[in-house]
Amino acid sequence: MLPTLFLSHGAPTLPLMQAPATDFLKHLGDTIERPKAILVASAHWETEQPEVNAVARNDTIHDFYGFPRALYELRYPAPGDPTLAQHILDLLAKSGLRGTVDTTRGLDHGAWVPLLLAYPDADIPVLQLSVQSHLGPAHHAKLGAALASLRDQGVLVVGSGSWTHDLRRFRGQAVDAPEQPDVTAFADWMDAAVREGRTDDLIAYRSRAPHAADNHPTEEHLLPLYVALGAAGPGATAERLHSSGMFSMLRMDAYAFH
Repeated sequence: MLPTLFLSHGAPTLPLMQAPATDFLKHLGDTIERPKAILVASAHWETEQPEVNAVARNDTIHDFYGFPRALYELRYPAPGDPTLAQHILDLLAKSGLRGTVDTTRGLDHGAWVPLLLAYPDADIPVLQLSVQSHLGPAHHAKLGAALASLRDQGVLVVGSGSWTHDLRRFRGQAVDAPEQPDVTAFADWMDAAVREGRTDDLIAYRSRAPHAADNHPTEEHLLPLYVALGAAGPGATAERLHSSGMFSMLRMDAYAFH
């Protein structure tokens, strides 16, 4: 059975950089069984209710501006799978979650940045799942739980976001700038809660984790974690696959749930 993953996708320029997180993602595909398809819950697709993209082949969405030209030349034309998209909607419906399909949307950088590094041939079908930032962690854990059976079907469920994500502090920071103390405190608390299976604390992280609002002024970049947690099923064990930081405030931690 495949694990589920939470990946910090970092800045869009990650594929063009030399960084520990880049090296980790480049080897990720070699460490787990090759999936039949990949479903990515991306922080960069926010909708009122769950949506899944259903396309024959994915366009590459460059959902950013002001970056080097080389970044806009990157493409990740992975195939889609409309049949699997409908199956995902059926699974959501069985759990009382109404969803819809988007027949035009491709892959935003929350999906294609890590996948370009992990599976550079772009030959595995990829689908995206949206997040509902206004509904919080418990909703996304339920969303993931509805999709748990995909693991038995060879579908790799990936939550793509960021372990910390306060872009207000991004500008002017060097890639290797020392990590700010509140970032470390929050990241360490979350790591302990994940690896100790403290689900209630994780759901209530906003009030229980130190400096939660400082490290996630908005929640969309942490909510994919809960999709991965939910899809792993009750009693799953967590494994930290990677931990590093960039720009003093951006933690790139990644986890597998077995």
